[in-house]
Amino acid sequence: MKLCSIASGSSGNCIYIGSQNTNLLVDVGISAKRIENGLNGIDILPDTIQGILITHEHSDHIQGLGILARKYHMPIYATMETLRAIRQIKSLGEIPEELFCPIRPNEAFRINDIDIEPFSTSHDASNPVCYTMQSEGHKIGVATDLGKFDEYIVAKLESSELLLIEANHDVNMLMVGKYPYYLKQRILGDRGHLSNETSADLIIKLINPRLQHILLAHLSKENNYEELAYETVCCELFSRGSSFSANRVSVAHREMPSQMMLI
Repeated sequence: MKLCSIASGSSGNCIYIGSQNTNLLVDVGISAKRIENGLNGIDILPDTIQGILITHEHSDHIQGLGILARKYHMPIYATMETLRAIRQIKSLGEIPEELFCPIRPNEAFRINDIDIEPFSTSHDASNPVCYTMQSEGHKIGVATDLGKFDEYIVAKLESSELLLIEANHDVNMLMVGKYPYYLKQRILGDRGHLSNETSADLIIKLINPRLQHILLAHLSKENNYEELAYETVCCELFSRGSSFSANRVSVAHREMPSQMMLI
């Protein structure tokens, strides 16, 4: 299996997941043109994408959905509530009804040779989910826009060999920054986003002998930066006695694809 973050951050998210026979996208929150360019840059033809997995309906996760779905007739997988919200977003244009594929949290489904399990997350959206993907005995976990995590989230992500985990903000930067009070409270709340420190708390629980790489993702442009997220998480891992190498932690870029990660 393989994973590449095409773009990641509060301004737009798109992740490529692949196996021997299948190419998928998780979220399409940047322009269709940028997604096409990103896929071409990793030698994946856009017309070979066999499905789009949507986590929730916020614009930084669906911006390119209408154009991509119409142009390439890509099936769209999301919860019924998320699909309902997507239908009401006029800027996406008309999307053929036959492309909508409703899913339910905790009910696994299969696209070609990839088994996919959606699981519920705490975020201020219409029944949001994240995903694990498994193929040929390998597992990838993708978890952003969590708000908080608990043992349910840990259980869903455990035994992953590749992890893409949210590290959205530095609490100090957020608190002294220019955001209005209500927005700060939203981000810090249980339906908001994980901080760098809380991301490290989750990662500690997910380290296992099979884990090969951790990609920190969905960084806020205003309240975080790559070096800070990386150093905070790695220092937390070290201070808690983890032997997981800092060389196997990296940060997803906002504007460009990450390296392709293989398991």
